[in-house]
Amino acid sequence: MFQPFFENLRKAAVPVSLREYLTFLEGMKAGLATYDIDAFYYLARAAMVKDERNIDKFDRAFATTFSGLEAIPAEAVMEAVDIPEEWIRKMAEKHLSEEERREIEALGGFEKLMETLKERLKDQESRHQGGNKWIGTAGTSPFGAYGYNPEGVRIGQKESRHQRAVKVWDKREFKNLDGDVELGTRNIKVALKRLRRWVREGASEELDLSGTIRATAEHGYLDVKTRPERHNAVKVLLFLDVGGSMDSHIKVVEELFSAARSEFKHLEYFYFHNCLYEGVWRDNRRRWDAQIPTHEVLRTYGPDYKCIFVGDASMSPYEIAYPGGANEHWNPEAGQVWLERARAQWASHLWINPVPEAYWGHTHSIQMIREIFADQMVPMTLAGLERGMRELTR
Repeated sequence: MFQPFFENLRKAAVPVSLREYLTFLEGMKAGLATYDIDAFYYLARAAMVKDERNIDKFDRAFATTFSGLEAIPAEAVMEAVDIPEEWIRKMAEKHLSEEERREIEALGGFEKLMETLKERLKDQESRHQGGNKWIGTAGTSPFGAYGYNPEGVRIGQKESRHQRAVKVWDKREFKNLDGDVELGTRNIKVALKRLRRWVREGASEELDLSGTIRATAEHGYLDVKTRPERHNAVKVLLFLDVGGSMDSHIKVVEELFSAARSEFKHLEYFYFHNCLYEGVWRDNRRRWDAQIPTHEVLRTYGPDYKCIFVGDASMSPYEIAYPGGANEHWNPEAGQVWLERARAQWASHLWINPVPEAYWGHTHSIQMIREIFADQMVPMTLAGLERGMRELTR
């Protein structure tokens, strides 16, 4: 029955295995989502999606397979299966309040509901607001939108307010998590979390719940165990290219910076223009009168820092290769010299480029930076950032 669903998931590039599919079937056999379409969706997603980047692909495959499932008439279901009337009444008592059951009984059940709907569609010629009889909005009529009725039919409403008739898979709330789409702050946080490394340090202040349960079971009395608190030990040094061709990438770089500040407890950042030279700065309004010598940065931050450069690497090759090549000041030493010093100081380093990777080959300076960084350059996409985070944690 569900084999087409499994095949559509594979076609949509969802990495679902046969073991995960069998887990889903076991859940169905156990009755975890027998008559609830929303529960069925969440069961299938929990069983067969192990990475939230694939949720949007899953939603599309689900919609392809089960499109129209939520619109199957109740009488068709009743004809297809033989459900005892007593069982249906018990389910109604479990899921409906006394007031809701009286309202449904007042209409005469589903058949009476549909008959009344057809009659009112014939009689009503204009939009109706509020009330409890005509098809309209914001009322308690069984028909219409933005109101409520326990066995209502929703008409003219794009979304559900009570989640009784919504196709949750059509929301596609995770569609921006696909690997190669334009980044947002949330996507960047997902990728940066791969860089976080937790270590145990400090006093034993945190309750070790699993350790306490284990020790209590072994000793036969309450044996409370504690453990050192967890701290994010990753130290990140961020160099951000600003101005010139980077102006068109301001939004995504701001999102990267915002995500990095929220993810890392130990984060230091500096700005530069085009290429790293003898001075960097923290405040772009004071880039000329409050520069920090790059040598001082190299001496201050130890080799345990992860060094990340963010820039489009698009400039004149002279700015990288020659003294005096910078376009805003006279640089006594070539930019390449400073980049190599940075690489030598921080062995764990990376260059993130907001320019799409497909265009890198058309810019000579990008090729030069890639060569200096031993090809440690990644695009500013979710897949690119995750690839970069893996490189930094080696």
